[in-house]
Amino acid sequence: MPSWSAKPYLVPVPAGACYGVDSPPWNALVTRELAAELRRVLDRFAAEAGFHPRRPVQIHFEPGIVGHHQVGRAADLYQINGVRLDVWRRKWDRTEPPLRPKNLGWRLYKALAMYGNWAEPPGYPVQLFGPWTREEGPWKRISDRLLDAHRDHIHVAL
Repeated sequence: MPSWSAKPYLVPVPAGACYGVDSPPWNALVTRELAAELRRVLDRFAAEAGFHPRRPVQIHFEPGIVGHHQVGRAADLYQINGVRLDVWRRKWDRTEPPLRPKNLGWRLYKALAMYGNWAEPPGYPVQLFGPWTREEGPWKRISDRLLDAHRDHIHVAL
């Protein structure tokens, strides 16, 4: 188990009213500001997707190692209810457009894009990348290298 004392200003992403976190706390040690933003957006996503306190959706984080991750300003979301984001993307690709809005991976990406206040460094894309970036934005002109690095998870940063 990693020591949390090395960066005491970081906190684990908390569970919310309509979602739980099924990964170890050290997988998403972030600033209090990012934790609050994720909690706000994830609870809204979960409630809009039909989850509630007695039946929460489970979100799984994995630790990142570069850029904003080094100071707790970024988090990587890898699974929803035990299903990896790349699997949600493949399901979305195989689904007819009228049925796509039921896809939890896509719904999570859209909620993060619509409701999150992610970093927008000058000259760089909005800090929301994932399997749906090219289709859904908010920054669609992403490099192949950056897209390839985020095909199996969603990255957000403040």
